[in-house]
Amino acid sequence: MTSRTNARLAKIETPALILDETRMMRNISRLSSHIASLNGGLRPHLKTAKSIEVAKRVLADGAGPATVSTLTEAEVLAAHGVRDILYAVGITPQKLERVARLRTGGCDCSVIVDNMVQAQAVAEVSARTGQCIPALIELDCDGHRSGIRPQDPALIAIARMLHDSQADLRGVLTHAGASYDVVGRAAHAQLAEQERQAAVQAAQSLGAAGLPCPVVSIGSSPTAHAIQCLDGITEVRAGVYTFFDLFQAGIGVCEVDDIALSVLTTVIGHQRDKGWIITDAGWMALSRDRGTATQTVDQGYGLVCDPEGTPLQDLIVIKANQEHGIISQRPGSHSPLPDLPVGTQLRILPNHACATAAQFDHYRVLTPDHTAPLPRWERFAGW
Repeated sequence: MTSRTNARLAKIETPALILDETRMMRNISRLSSHIASLNGGLRPHLKTAKSIEVAKRVLADGAGPATVSTLTEAEVLAAHGVRDILYAVGITPQKLERVARLRTGGCDCSVIVDNMVQAQAVAEVSARTGQCIPALIELDCDGHRSGIRPQDPALIAIARMLHDSQADLRGVLTHAGASYDVVGRAAHAQLAEQERQAAVQAAQSLGAAGLPCPVVSIGSSPTAHAIQCLDGITEVRAGVYTFFDLFQAGIGVCEVDDIALSVLTTVIGHQRDKGWIITDAGWMALSRDRGTATQTVDQGYGLVCDPEGTPLQDLIVIKANQEHGIISQRPGSHSPLPDLPVGTQLRILPNHACATAAQFDHYRVLTPDHTAPLPRWERFAGW
């Protein structure tokens, strides 16, 4: 970055969502290179970005494979040529007609299930629509969220229901959500191996029962970066790594300098007796996410940076009202409060990139060409 950044930002109304393309591309390259070094396949999750322009840069050939968290994401991506999409939230029967329409339109959209009711619904809609809807069985590898244990007899029962119907038994999937609860590469690597073993065990059980398991899918941003062996795994999923955030930095997956997303805000006033600097970015811009509150370093509602993206020492957003952000020194800090007059622009790094990005309908993008105006990349929303 150069001082030209200030000039490019100066005319932008705040609050605004700023995406540093250079940092984003570095993040994308880092994970894709790591997974490729293990001879693995990467299925990026696009739930954080929700942007066609970002998808073009994340997906190797533009057509997939991709992961989404809403069917709206799948529909928008499919309309722009993405042809291999995994909808990675447990399916509800009411959504299966939309999945069938996606498949009719030429998109290989697959779903996930972890119980017989879901499997029966997939089988019924497959038979009624003539679309062979692929389903992966979600596994619980760490007690964090949804899924069934690899050794649960229900695994074989669900698989057989899918295989013996007009649906398609696509494979198994798991997500090491517990990786968000530990800190450091060694801890993440241990959970990555636990995740891998759970998925492989389930795939082997299906094979022993004479059932197919072409896809063995694992993934979380922490474990994807730390994993050292992909034996038996066909694909790895991760999403927030494209942007990163303060939470990921707090658990040791990235550095603060890797965070590509920020909220541009403007100083609108002061409460000098309280040591407060007031800005126009409250929780409607930053989100209410306080994910770093339980970490070693509590970043409040976000870490304050200058317009170049350089953190200002010990300055965080300590409070957030709907449209007002209150900046002050980190509790316990003895650093002097900087002189930030009304009209000063600042950038706030988010606790949770997904939640902060969701507050906006577009990005303003800091491109490598510092002489060019900031392009606008649209975001989409909805379920």
